[in-house]
Amino acid sequence: MGLTMREKRSVAALKAAGYSRATKPEKTKRLDELVELTHYTRRHARRLMSLHGKQLWLKPQTKVVGDVNKRGQRVRPRIYDESVLAALIKIWKMMDYICGKRLQPALPEMVTVLERHHELSCDRETRVKLLKISAATIDRLLRPERRKYELRSRSRTRPGTLLKHQIPIRTFSDWDEQRPGFAEIDLVGHDGGVAVGDYCQTLDLTDIATTWTETAAVKNKAQVWVFEALKKLRKNLPFPLLGLDSDNGGEFINVQLERYCRSEKLTFTRSRPYRKNDNCFVEQKNYSVVRRAVGYGRFDTDEQLQLLNQLYSQLRLYSNFFLPTMKLQTKERIGSRVKKTYDKAQTPYQRVLAAPQVSKPDKQRLKAKYATLNPAALKRKLDRLQQRLLQTARSTKHLRARKRKKFWLETSSSAAAQ
Repeated sequence: MGLTMREKRSVAALKAAGYSRATKPEKTKRLDELVELTHYTRRHARRLMSLHGKQLWLKPQTKVVGDVNKRGQRVRPRIYDESVLAALIKIWKMMDYICGKRLQPALPEMVTVLERHHELSCDRETRVKLLKISAATIDRLLRPERRKYELRSRSRTRPGTLLKHQIPIRTFSDWDEQRPGFAEIDLVGHDGGVAVGDYCQTLDLTDIATTWTETAAVKNKAQVWVFEALKKLRKNLPFPLLGLDSDNGGEFINVQLERYCRSEKLTFTRSRPYRKNDNCFVEQKNYSVVRRAVGYGRFDTDEQLQLLNQLYSQLRLYSNFFLPTMKLQTKERIGSRVKKTYDKAQTPYQRVLAAPQVSKPDKQRLKAKYATLNPAALKRKLDRLQQRLLQTARSTKHLRARKRKKFWLETSSSAAAQ
């Protein structure tokens, strides 16, 4: 094991003491010893010892003394200027504030699409810099901007009936997870932290191979609404549905869905009880797609249900066609650390096009749809719908507060009268 940088500087300082006054054979001997110990190049070692202790007067009262133990700061010219940063922030916001490793592979395609729809205008030099910027540099440049948006789940699954014993637990041999069509499903509750009464639920369906995600809002966890939404989501998929995997909730583990999967020749499996990692793909989308879009508020009115479905109709296009995802390839434990290796970030749309199992007509329909989409316009629509949803949540919250206050006053007055 070699010397540390601090040890190398200490050795250089010892060898450099009196170097300028030494004879030539002595200088050669010291230089050979320093190179052998530190593995510096001969030129760098000579420069260190020559400058150590050298005095330089900059002003009548300012003297600079060379010191090997102190490392000077290198000043490099700035490559990515304000124009690059402004364009990068604009694209980053359009792509839902994703990290640099997901943003960097998508930049060439996104810049081209935004320029085609006249949503981005930049000079040639800025464009070249945007296309060659690295993921680490993106994260470094966006760090101050990301701090502005930093924010300083509850499970409502109830056990299903005894029918779950007829639905097998999924194992690694049951599914071909590299083939599009095998999906995980889950419900996301919008109770606002108060699981009382009926409130809207979001049915989340995520394909494992392509990460394609479809969502739909339902009135509550009743089997009839969940089953109706599931059939709707199946029609929206760009490839045939081959299998479903759910948790052990009664909204999925029921005779109606089990009979439907059997008649449609769909593989129907369930996760192990109380093992959320068995549904890791859809659990991840519960946050990255659903929660990031609609938050954690309470939605329980017909107006909010309609707004949720309007928002999801735009969100499916935005997230599946323009937001890249990374899939875990390998996981290796090195001592106390776990090293994870991911594939190159790709959008679900790109993964569907790359899948050999998807038919050419399906791919052609997807390409035709993609050519008509403007990501900036989709983001603006999503922002407007999110603001409307937030306003309805605030108004219903105030209405509930007034009702509680009225009820408390009536109860208090009747108690006082008695």
